[in-house]
Amino acid sequence: MPRYAQLVIGPAGSGKSTYCANLHQHCESIGRVVHVVNLDPAAEHFSYPVAVDIRELISLEDVMEELHLGPNGGLIYCMEYLEENLDDWLSEQLEDYIDDDYLVFDCPGQIELYSHIPVLRGFVDQLKNWDFQVCAVYLLDSQFVSDMAKYISGCLASLSAMIQLELPHINVLTKMDLLEDKKGIKKFLDPDTRLLLADLNQQMAPRFSKLNHSLAELVDDYSMVNFIPLDIRKEKSIHYLLSHIDNAIQFGEDAEVKVKEFDPDFTAPDADDEESGF
Repeated sequence: MPRYAQLVIGPAGSGKSTYCANLHQHCESIGRVVHVVNLDPAAEHFSYPVAVDIRELISLEDVMEELHLGPNGGLIYCMEYLEENLDDWLSEQLEDYIDDDYLVFDCPGQIELYSHIPVLRGFVDQLKNWDFQVCAVYLLDSQFVSDMAKYISGCLASLSAMIQLELPHINVLTKMDLLEDKKGIKKFLDPDTRLLLADLNQQMAPRFSKLNHSLAELVDDYSMVNFIPLDIRKEKSIHYLLSHIDNAIQFGEDAEVKVKEFDPDFTAPDADDEESGF
């Protein structure tokens, strides 16, 4: 039987560690066990129990001090060092997690790790070799998607990660609880390409119209680029997102049995909650 994993990725400040902490708390409240793995060698404080910590293997602070590298170069070195030690260190750390165990990997925020550096792709391939069913959970700050141009930028970054990792992929708009115009964000969840193009042309100079048309077509061709909103204050929102992730990795029916057994009064989101996430 396979083991299951979420690879939590996204730009710095998108709320990855906060998501991991709230997911762990939510699963604990419904009697479901998840284990959170820290893959950020620069992390210092955690609001969740750390099952496995990359800093036991290598830390960014030590690399910067010993090799005289900057933060970005040091982080890439750390991740490449992790890749070299997957068969030794990481396999030993994960050997106690058996069939049906569910791991959540809290990843660093440097976007190049998901776009054009093959380190995480090698990591994902190794997880697959170890019989993990993996889903990429790409987080994007909802306040970043405040207009169509920023939305396109977020979509392209997500597409880059999707193509690089070749995994089942869930896009999430985080920090919905901090967003003032919650109704205005709905058009970005599953956008109409024609409206998208019209907004882009209205915001940008006429010389960019051909580029806007190409970008809109690209997003439309990859119709998988839609977003699920997440309000971490609401259990229904977390539960709704988790159900999508579980479906993507075909998490077994045992999880559903556990939820019903430990929390029989828990109800799924209604139609409005499902659409908006809040």
